[in-house]
Amino acid sequence: MQDNLHSLSRLLIELRIEHADLDSLIDGASVSPERDDLALRRLKKRRLSLRDRMLRIEAELDPPQPA
Repeated sequence: MQDNLHSLSRLLIELRIEHADLDSLIDGASVSPERDDLALRRLKKRRLSLRDRMLRIEAELDPPQPA
């Protein structure tokens, strides 16, 4: 189980890095004069997907306490 938690923690870190990279790409693409709206929407969709995946992993690593 400890190996699983360690690998989930590592995956979460990698996803956070990728999410931050997408933030930078989206910020740059938003102000670009040759803005490609389709590509921008795809980047935003990918970023949202990463965020959802990070939330699921965070919940798995730190499950809610029973009431």
